[in-house]
Amino acid sequence: MSAEKFNLFAFTGKMKVLHLSWMAFFITFMVWFNFAPMLQAIAASLGLEKSEIKTLLILNVALTIPARVVIGMLTDRYGPRIVYSALLAVCAIPCFMFALADTFVQAAIARFMLGFIGAGFVIGIRMVSEWFPANELGTAEGIYGGWGNFGSAAAAFTLPVIAIWFGGDDGWRYAIGLTGLMSLLFSVVYYMNVSDTPKGSTYFKPKNMGAMEVTSKGDFFFLLIMKVPMYAALALLTWKLSPSGVAMLSETTSLLCYVGLVLLFIYEVSHVWKVNKNIFHTPVPEMHQYKFKQVAVLNILYFATFGSELAVVSMLPLFFAETFELTPVVAGMVASAYAFMNLMSRPGGGWLSDKFGRKPTLLILTAGLAVGYLLMSMVDSQWPLWLAVVAAMACSFFVQSGEGAVFAVVPLIKRRLTGQIAGMTGAYGNVGAVTYLTVLSFVDYSTFFLVIAGTAVVGFIALLMMEEPKGHIAEVREDGSVEMISVGHG
Repeated sequence: MSAEKFNLFAFTGKMKVLHLSWMAFFITFMVWFNFAPMLQAIAASLGLEKSEIKTLLILNVALTIPARVVIGMLTDRYGPRIVYSALLAVCAIPCFMFALADTFVQAAIARFMLGFIGAGFVIGIRMVSEWFPANELGTAEGIYGGWGNFGSAAAAFTLPVIAIWFGGDDGWRYAIGLTGLMSLLFSVVYYMNVSDTPKGSTYFKPKNMGAMEVTSKGDFFFLLIMKVPMYAALALLTWKLSPSGVAMLSETTSLLCYVGLVLLFIYEVSHVWKVNKNIFHTPVPEMHQYKFKQVAVLNILYFATFGSELAVVSMLPLFFAETFELTPVVAGMVASAYAFMNLMSRPGGGWLSDKFGRKPTLLILTAGLAVGYLLMSMVDSQWPLWLAVVAAMACSFFVQSGEGAVFAVVPLIKRRLTGQIAGMTGAYGNVGAVTYLTVLSFVDYSTFFLVIAGTAVVGFIALLMMEEPKGHIAEVREDGSVEMISVGHG
């Protein structure tokens, strides 16, 4: 763990790693949401119906659910340096595919594949946790998440302008292609300039690959229960694409997808059992145990926070355009105010968590989240536009501060499993997004915001069961010696 001072304006040691990591995350989010601010232009170019547009929104976040789990495992096993670099390079391909798409099916496949780049966030969580001590971790993770997350706002603000600059009906294609080129080039920059840990530090890896480790019999079944919503979200997506939805999939193909999800769940259960069967006859020593309920609570909170952010960022340009009769460019710029708050809110949530404790901070921010979305449900055409923007920014403050506070806790549960815990928590954010966007396809905007407010209340109740991280967590080095890692916020 690097002992150098926390100097935001430095570009050496741990600060260099932090800055390059949030830049990588920034680019992944810019690529992931490069189409949202130009939806109307893309729809006109490809001749898309409103139902097809909403389908693209759902597809854009669907694959990220399993991708974050998989990427979390790969990060824990191979290290964040190589995994982040590879993800940036590989995901440039579907980005270029979308820029060249001529039909809804081509665009849908490309957007579905691009959901994988949304898993990039998980990688940086593990990287930052390796370089910063517990008393700085919330702030560092908040900067990583907040400044990186700003990529969606940057996309909303700049890409419509770039599209206009290129001009013509294909302007949006050049703007999207440019983000893919950025991703490809930065993959090389990242690989050449970071390392997984400070010199002399140990990179702890899971004992087994293929599933998350748990340390008690009860947690084994708890883990399986928490897997169900992720598969339910994918089943919901399948239904949306079936003849009962937009009919992108045939009835036979939809049925095969359902069967595939069931078989995949059974397969995952078998791997969970394979990795954890020893706990049923050999208890894990107390010093090496962790409580999975900590992970479960964070999952629920991220469902409400990041899940709502993904959904709202995707729909907010359309919301402002339809509610206040704005042009696509103006609506995109106005909507970017929501994501703009990431620059300050997410680092602020992490800092508050470092300063005042993990649980108290999350309780306050989750309550504010519920109130914020209640306020958004009241916005209509009678409101002054500036007041609606202020309401969106106020709501965004609690959403993104809450995200920062959630990931101030994630690395403090079990170091060698940080990637997997971050992956599962991150996946729940996407489960939330799929759920919320599906709800949006059936209800008006006001009801949509009220549903999010209701789930925030559920998150608040779950949070009451979380324990404040304190003391140390134990990890075993390759030579068999034990390293005690401090997790207290003070």
